[in-house]
Amino acid sequence: MNFVTCHDGFTLADLVAYNGKHNAANGEGNADGSHDNLSWNCGREGPADAEEVNRLRRRQARNFATILLISAGTPMMLAGDEFGRTQLGNNNAYGQDHAISWVDWRLLDANADLLRFFQLLIRFRRAHALLRRDDFDLDADDRARHIAWHGVELGKPDWSWESRALAMHLSGMDGGEPGDIYVIANAHWEAHAFELPHLSARRWCRVVDTIQVPPHDIAEPGAEAVLADQRHYVVGPRSVVVLIGKRCTPS
Repeated sequence: MNFVTCHDGFTLADLVAYNGKHNAANGEGNADGSHDNLSWNCGREGPADAEEVNRLRRRQARNFATILLISAGTPMMLAGDEFGRTQLGNNNAYGQDHAISWVDWRLLDANADLLRFFQLLIRFRRAHALLRRDDFDLDADDRARHIAWHGVELGKPDWSWESRALAMHLSGMDGGEPGDIYVIANAHWEAHAFELPHLSARRWCRVVDTIQVPPHDIAEPGAEAVLADQRHYVVGPRSVVVLIGKRCTPS
């Protein structure tokens, strides 16, 4: 089972908006709740007026969602993350019976773009057997499936502590047909041109690019854009890209 957030700790919206917990309302002098949230506020603690900060936060939320829903194993989502639910930095709100812990359904309209992003990611996962494997070691029991790791350059993944970029190529039988999925995660604050594997009978098409403005951040099924450059893809700073190899018409 994989998860980014759960009922204990920050919500997804708070994970990208707070560096530390804000549990004063719990009446324990902010001593309760985890001190280690592995979070980043993207430049300002709590609600921000700066559009640059909010834009990065929205992108980071989409990054987390994408990595979760393309990962092997069962994904677990915290209710409300799909439309930006916040507890205002409270990471231990179980004892609160008011707006901090309630689900504000008005956020469905306010964050409709994020909800759509989650919905289409779930549809993409359900549509591709390559993302729903029985075990993590693809080559152990199923030679029809293969996973390869890359970096900015093919065949050169950087596994060092300082690494900020990684690419994954899944290939094999996908729902009875040969398939290819390429995932690129660029956590660097700079863009990078990633090399793409060669496809003999298909073309790489873009499903997800989290740096794109909604609704272009994720494609509707069947509307994936064919890449003009089939050898490289420029991945923006702090963003995640998902490509699929298929026979499709350029748009």
